[in-house]
Amino acid sequence: MNKVAVYRKEHFNAAHRLHNPAWDETKNDSVFGKCNNPNFHGHNYDLVVKVVGEPDVQTGYVIDLKMLSDIIGENVLERFDHKNLNLDTIEFKELNPTAENIAIVIYNILREKIDKKLDLQIRLYETERNFVDYPSR
Repeated sequence: MNKVAVYRKEHFNAAHRLHNPAWDETKNDSVFGKCNNPNFHGHNYDLVVKVVGEPDVQTGYVIDLKMLSDIIGENVLERFDHKNLNLDTIEFKELNPTAENIAIVIYNILREKIDKKLDLQIRLYETERNFVDYPSR
């Protein structure tokens, strides 16, 4: 087996508020701090999509990176870029838009669009120093 990992890095900007409506404001402030701002706050997210598989015999590609970029653009960037995740997206109407949950949502969106024979992993940078991987390996 000659499995190879290829990566595509993209970028989007989005606002959100971390908040649990089942909790009072004191507990929300205690758990989420500044991220519980009722007027929201934003991030410049960096998204790294990792695809692992064997290179195709005819093309030499694991996946055509232009095609992967188009899939990400049409299904993730158009959906989340310059949006308020809490207010403008159906995915986060009831789901707290933490970096962890955003990564899971993006994974599930892309998993439907990428050949199942290829492994997929999402790395989402919320800040330069804070990032999540899904699934974690």
